[in-house]
Amino acid sequence: MFTKSFASVAVLALLLPASLAMAASHEEKKDRIDATHTLPDAKPGECFAKVIVPAEYETKTEEVLVKPESEEVVVKPAVFDVAEKSIVEKEGYTKIKAIPAKFREEMIEVEISPAGTSWVTSLGKKGIPASPALLAGAKTNGIDISSASVGACYQEYFIPAKFEETSKDVLVKEESEEIKIADAQFEEAQETVVVKQASKKKIYKAAEYEIVEEKIEIEPAKAVWKKGDGPITKIDNSTGEIMCLVQVPAKYKIIKKTVLKAPSTIDLVEVPEEAKAIKVSKLVSDATIDKVKIPAEYKKVTLTNKVSDAAFTWRTSGVDGDGAYTGNQICLKETPAQFTKIKKLVVDTAAAIEEEKVEPVAKLIKVSNVATPAEEIRTKIPAEYKTIEKRSKVSSERLEWRRVLCKTNMGEDINKRIQQALKDAGVYNGPIDGAIGKGSMNAVERFQKENGLATGGLTIDVLEKLGVM
Repeated sequence: MFTKSFASVAVLALLLPASLAMAASHEEKKDRIDATHTLPDAKPGECFAKVIVPAEYETKTEEVLVKPESEEVVVKPAVFDVAEKSIVEKEGYTKIKAIPAKFREEMIEVEISPAGTSWVTSLGKKGIPASPALLAGAKTNGIDISSASVGACYQEYFIPAKFEETSKDVLVKEESEEIKIADAQFEEAQETVVVKQASKKKIYKAAEYEIVEEKIEIEPAKAVWKKGDGPITKIDNSTGEIMCLVQVPAKYKIIKKTVLKAPSTIDLVEVPEEAKAIKVSKLVSDATIDKVKIPAEYKKVTLTNKVSDAAFTWRTSGVDGDGAYTGNQICLKETPAQFTKIKKLVVDTAAAIEEEKVEPVAKLIKVSNVATPAEEIRTKIPAEYKTIEKRSKVSSERLEWRRVLCKTNMGEDINKRIQQALKDAGVYNGPIDGAIGKGSMNAVERFQKENGLATGGLTIDVLEKLGVM
């Protein structure tokens, strides 16, 4: 009985890989490694079967980025210093004062009739001017009138001299200057004064994040052999079991990640300057000087000028001579110059100007100047990671020849030891009767899977793991 049971198991171990291979899909066959092309070296009495060595996996921990590195930005506003600024409220100018010329009075004598000599009828007070005809007559009669001496008298026929009056301009006030001053001209205006300089303001805009879900594979898809129903194939008067290759889908884990949507930015905003309107007096034109010529003043004086001399027939008084005595005589009398006194204004001090500098008028106002510009303080915020476990395949499943129990090395004693070992391992609940049947083989398969052993028969590896051999 026991021999037949173990023989059945051995035959099943030989036939099971072929059954499994027929049920595997084309893709799974491609991934599986077949190392059974050559038979293993065996000793007499040893049996080998094709078994499926399961794929090997390892679990690794992996850090997944759930929130990227970012930074915190704090904007420190600009600092202003308040200071006083002097502005010109009224510009300086030149104030000019005119000092008129000063005159003094002087009495001057003006010659109204020049000094000279004249021929008169008598040297006494009653003497009258001799006529030109008398003088001409005297001259033509041999009297050298031009060389006559003053006081000499001649008898003469007298023709009086002719005179005419003319006017003469006599300077009574010298030419001068009058200084006219035009004061400085101002106009009221408004002047814009910057009381706070323009600056730049930095505005921090925080980074934007969004939470997304990411599907992470923690265990890849795999194919697992499971027992199935079907016709039982009889080989050597024993029955085998039908195994089906079932695709187990990959396992995934959904994690939430914080993803940067938009980075933080610093907006630079122009802060305009602040100005204040102040009334000021703007100099339009400075004081000017206009010098006006004052012409000299003259006074008309009437002058008597001789036009023609009188004609005389001359001879020395008391000397007899030719000619008819006319009853007139001529005497050369000296006539002094005639003068008149008039007042004359003489420039004593010339006109002048006085210049006075008028200082500008200043005013103090308060202004704000940028002492420290706005700045940004950036603090790095480290990225956040999450540790997950990820199972990856180290080696694919493969077909190998493994040593199994057969008729030559099976017996009731070892069968009971196998059943007891399976029970001790917690995978078998049947009787310890030495009959290796379906229940015992299910327990063997369970033990193989739990310990990562090759499946497909009662291999020596299982017996060694159970401590039976």
